[in-house]
Amino acid sequence: MRRFVNKIYDLFRRPNAGTKSSEKPLSARGIVLFGNTGEVIRAEKLLREAGLSIQIKGPPPEVRTGCDMAIEFPLVAQLLVMQTLKEADIEPLEVLPLQDLLLEPVSLFNVKDFPGFLMVRAANMKITVAKHDLRIVNVSGGGCPDVPFLADRLVGKTLLDSPEPRDLGSTLCGYALQMAYEEIKRRCLG
Repeated sequence: MRRFVNKIYDLFRRPNAGTKSSEKPLSARGIVLFGNTGEVIRAEKLLREAGLSIQIKGPPPEVRTGCDMAIEFPLVAQLLVMQTLKEADIEPLEVLPLQDLLLEPVSLFNVKDFPGFLMVRAANMKITVAKHDLRIVNVSGGGCPDVPFLADRLVGKTLLDSPEPRDLGSTLCGYALQMAYEEIKRRCLG
């Protein structure tokens, strides 16, 4: 069954001729809402391992629950998403097509381009790099006990030689910092 669902998903995953793949209409996407952040983190890992193209977003305010993160996915892959989550005993609170919502999910990233520096905020964590040498000059935010440790291990290293935050911390702040780290690497290194 999974192989069949993957083949169907692959057929629809191809970008439409004449449109940019990043400009998917709301009707082509859905979101999965969860009760807590731990479920989002587990689900993200499983869905990526299943080969799904997903994004972590902030849910629109009208449907926000106890968790400020949701998983956005191609609606055509809903069966595969639900099957993957069910096999892992993860029960989402709700799965919604975005066409039913008035607002689009909110990006968890906020990017500030300063003269000489680039800062990316993901949820409550920020990472700043010097543009000329890609050296991490600041890590801040959050309220988790491992934030000073994460900052100590990252500040002063370049994006090319620094460890990934996910390898250093296991709190929500560490997860948010990993997201900011991946985004700043994507923007700086391509």
